[in-house]
Amino acid sequence: MLRLNIHEAKTHLSRHLKRLAEGEVILLCKRNVPIAEIRGIRSQGTAPRPIGLDKDRFTVPESFFEALPDEVLDGFEGGR
Repeated sequence: MLRLNIHEAKTHLSRHLKRLAEGEVILLCKRNVPIAEIRGIRSQGTAPRPIGLDKDRFTVPESFFEALPDEVLDGFEGGR
């Protein structure tokens, strides 16, 4: 476990990212008193997400493709 004071962590956090990724824990201290732990997260799967998981459970209604009313468009465009 690596102990870092706040100033050191703010200044040199990028130096310690590899160690976090490898599973090391940083104990964050304020004036040498521990206040928090910083842990790396497990890497997410790298397999691509399949397309069409809800193909039979959801359909886009035809009204989705209709033009928006002018008052809604005005809200996006800041008025005309």
